[in-house]
Amino acid sequence: MFDSTIWTALLITSFAGLSTGIGGLLPYFSKTTNTTMLSVALGFSAGVMIYVSFVDLFPQALELLATGFSRQANLWLVIAFFGGIACIYLIDMLVPEAENPHEVHTAEEIQAAQTRQPLKRIGILMALAVSIHNFPEGMATFTSAMVAIDVAIPIAVAIAIHNIPEGIAVAMPIYYATGNRRKAFLASLFSGLAEPAGGLLGFLVLRPFLTPAAVGILLAAVAGIMVFISVDELLPNAEKYGKHHYSLGGFVGGMAIMALSLLVL
Repeated sequence: MFDSTIWTALLITSFAGLSTGIGGLLPYFSKTTNTTMLSVALGFSAGVMIYVSFVDLFPQALELLATGFSRQANLWLVIAFFGGIACIYLIDMLVPEAENPHEVHTAEEIQAAQTRQPLKRIGILMALAVSIHNFPEGMATFTSAMVAIDVAIPIAVAIAIHNIPEGIAVAMPIYYATGNRRKAFLASLFSGLAEPAGGLLGFLVLRPFLTPAAVGILLAAVAGIMVFISVDELLPNAEKYGKHHYSLGGFVGGMAIMALSLLVL
């Protein structure tokens, strides 16, 4: 039923999604967050996402769209790009800010929240919110892997980095509420399963319609999703949790490594 390309795409998407479990390991080692490392990592992830969106996904999407829309390829590229932004924006608006995984929280902030509302409820809501957000991210990773593995791998790494704080957001409230490290870790790990599930489900639903032009639309939408995540979540939080030059260094470093990888590959 599935060929090797699909299995590879599923494996890459699973890697990106299950990285939430890395954040879930925090209760085993520390009750504090290394904000400098978090700032650099978030900036790095944003640099990778933005660079690959405009330098690699856009040209590929335009080439594929030209096969089906000819002179209107540029128009469809723009529509799909902003359609991706609209999609992830609407999802963000449907999730309350306190439980929104795109609103990154440190372990210290989560611990302080126990005076405001039950932590176990926060953890459960976080897990549900992460699952909802991971669906379109899973489709983004899966679709890019179906088109080009060399592009999908850095995208998966960038999404994996930005999933780590989401894992923290799920695990820490549950740990503080229950004192159970294992339960906190498993909750963060399983919340990431929505990413490969979203990628596979999206592929199965769209498979009959995946003409080259349709794949081009998906790639342009993926670019929109990643640019929105970078600008709305990653860069503001990178600035918030570290000195300005740490986040900027991570951002430029992410673009540089992405550029180098595209040149080598």
